[in-house]
Amino acid sequence: MDNKLVLGIDIGGTNTVFGLCDYNGSISYEDSVVTKDFETPDLLVKEIHKKLSEANLIDNIIGIGIGAPNGNYFSGTIEFAPNLKWKGVIPLSNLFHSVFNVPVELTNDANAAAIGESLYGCAQGEKDFVTITLGTGLGSGVVVNDNMIYGHDGFAGEYGHIRVIPNGRACGCGRNGCLETYVSATGVVRSIDELNSTHRLNSSLLNIYNPTAVDVFTEAEKGDQFAMEIVDFTANILGDALADFACFSSPKLYVLFGGIAQNGEPFKEKVKAKMESSILNIYKNKIEVKISTLHDKNAAVLGAASLVWKTII
Repeated sequence: MDNKLVLGIDIGGTNTVFGLCDYNGSISYEDSVVTKDFETPDLLVKEIHKKLSEANLIDNIIGIGIGAPNGNYFSGTIEFAPNLKWKGVIPLSNLFHSVFNVPVELTNDANAAAIGESLYGCAQGEKDFVTITLGTGLGSGVVVNDNMIYGHDGFAGEYGHIRVIPNGRACGCGRNGCLETYVSATGVVRSIDELNSTHRLNSSLLNIYNPTAVDVFTEAEKGDQFAMEIVDFTANILGDALADFACFSSPKLYVLFGGIAQNGEPFKEKVKAKMESSILNIYKNKIEVKISTLHDKNAAVLGAASLVWKTII
């Protein structure tokens, strides 16, 4: 397998990141495009092929692994992803195969991140863990007894769409109160407008044009009281949810991955504290919460690529 590479692709609601990965987890090339710039998925496929062709990197690619929202491992399709502009069922594996002419494997983006963590990150050696991806939406990759849980149809592990607030915020999936409407980058931004607070009018957030989740955490670090309330609100909802989710698979570890998780140990400790205060006694002090160690490498790209490596070696 010397000089052979797998193209790992992470399709997100905002950006699509792709890279060439060898069997040891080294990424030799990485690039990204804005997902929303492509009206149809075939245009995205052609753009990635064009970039790799211009860099003379096509010949060494022996397979493609894809992590995508609502990605179905069994069919190779994206199905009704609420955070993508492409609607309905998208035969993405077939589209990539027709252009690249190599084997293609596809799974949910959070599942790909979990595989990346298990092979190259902080979940190495763990047989029971859950990766929570905190990006445009919220995804989860659930591993039980060293096996990824797909369910009968490929869609197990949609923690982001478990409803945590009765009749809560409207979600892109068509329902209300889903976890990702509160605990995701977009959920944090929504809290700026929707969270009641006596500190709101004096907040520096109101002076920022189109504030982002990054702005919220940055201002919280500076001592902005309203921003701090939003961070606490977000951490408490996630901690409560993780306490409840433990009842499903009794994981030994939760791995937080994505933009919000990169805000570091203080946020993680808030989530952990709320989880412990809400969890059943039989699970208390048994579950670790860690921040992904692969933010500088991209767990989803590595995990997506590993889908192919596992099938050929």
